[in-house]
Amino acid sequence: MVFAFATTEPDASSDLSVDAMKTTAEETSDGFVVNGRKRWITNSPVADVAVVWAKDDDDVIQGFTVDTELKGFSAPVTHSKASLRASITGEIVLEDVRVPAEARFPVAGGLKYPLGCLTQARYGIAWGALGSLETSLTASLEYTKTRETFGRPIAARQLVQQKLTTLATQHSLGLLMARRLGQLKDAGEMNYAQVSMAKRNNVRVALEGARLAREMHGGNGITTEYPVIRHMLNLETVDTYEGTHDIHTLIVGRDLTGENALG
Repeated sequence: MVFAFATTEPDASSDLSVDAMKTTAEETSDGFVVNGRKRWITNSPVADVAVVWAKDDDDVIQGFTVDTELKGFSAPVTHSKASLRASITGEIVLEDVRVPAEARFPVAGGLKYPLGCLTQARYGIAWGALGSLETSLTASLEYTKTRETFGRPIAARQLVQQKLTTLATQHSLGLLMARRLGQLKDAGEMNYAQVSMAKRNNVRVALEGARLAREMHGGNGITTEYPVIRHMLNLETVDTYEGTHDIHTLIVGRDLTGENALG
C-alpha cells in the first residue's frame, strides 16, 4: 500500500499555521466533507491512501486518512521537473470528498502532530544531504586526480585543492552536527529548532559542495556520465522542501531571540 502525506499548502516552503491551512473538513451526521487542494505531494498520483490535514468547523487542524478512490479525490501529476525526476510528485485535489467519522485521527487536533512529522522528516534530511555531499567529494577526488592539464593532474592546482578542502571540511562539520543531533534525539532532548539548524546547514553546504564539484568536473560536470549534476539538481529541491533555507533561518532566529519574524 502506498501513502501520500499532504501536510502543507499552498506549497512546501512554509511552516503550517492555522491561517495558512485552507483545506477544510465540515462535519456531517456520518463523517466529514473535505474540500481543498495541496501541491507538491510525493506519491500522490500512485497512492492508495492520503494523510490529509484540514481545519474542522472550529478552526482546529485535524488529521484524516483519505481513500484515494473516493469520489471527488484526484491527484494530477506534476510534469516537467528538472529535479528529483525519479520521485513521483503531484497534487491532491479534494472536491466534496466524503470521509467516514473513523477516518479522523483519534488523537486531539492541533498543529503539534503535523509539525511533529515535519521535525522527524527534517532530521532525516540533515543526514541524507551529507550522502550527496560525500558523493560530490568522492567523485571530485577521483576526477581531479586523473584529469590532467599541462602534464599534471588538476588535483595539483591550488584552486582545486581549496575546493576539495572546502568539501571535506563541510562534510566533516555536517557529520558532527548530525551525530550530535542524533545523540540528543536518543536522549529525548532534541527540539525542532536544533533540527532546523541542522537541516538548514547541511542541505545548503551539500548544495554548494555539489556546485563546487560541478566546477571541478568542468564541462563533464553537466553530463550524466558523472553524478555531480544529478546531485546538484536534486539538492535544489531538498533546499526547498520540508521548509526552505529562509524559513529555517527564521525558526532558529525565533528560538534564539524569542521574537517571531515568521508572521
